Amino acid sequence: MNTDPNTQNDFPVDWEEDHYVSRREFFKFLTLAGGGLAVGTVGISTLANRPKSELRFQPALIASIKDLKPGESLSFGFPRENDMCILIRPTESEFFAYKQRCTHLSCPVEWRPDQGRLYCPCHNGAFAIKTGKVLQGPPPRPLPKIMIERRGDEIWAVGIREGEEA
Repeated sequence: MNTDPNTQNDFPVDWEEDHYVSRREFFKFLTLAGGGLAVGTVGISTLANRPKSELRFQPALIASIKDLKPGESLSFGFPRENDMCILIRPTESEFFAYKQRCTHLSCPVEWRPDQGRLYCPCHNGAFAIKTGKVLQGPPPRPLPKIMIERRGDEIWAVGIREGEEA
């Protein structure tokens, strides 16, 4: 410890007791840290629960109507080539398209025409064909829906809609 009187006047701290934290300082820190965690948790949960949006992309040709018979499905990439999606034609006049990744652990979903739903074989998850909503299993959210347009005899992908309103 430095005993120089000038240094002691400039720095009047007892260095041997400097590393101790008083009870008041400790509880002040706990209160501020707890408040910060509470505010952060509320903020994150608010962001996570907001409705998902509709995303528009450059339209992409998926298939011709002649390429897909009723009861069949077709895999395609949208909006990028390696973003796998599935187009389903359950009846003569209906077409539905979804992201092909299960919302549980991203396993690929498949069309089960005999059951009339999309099925995830990894953990026995199932999704409704018309809405993409979860019918069974562990998936926490519906499948993101690919917005499609029929242009003459062609089916085009134009965007993605995520969330409960899909």
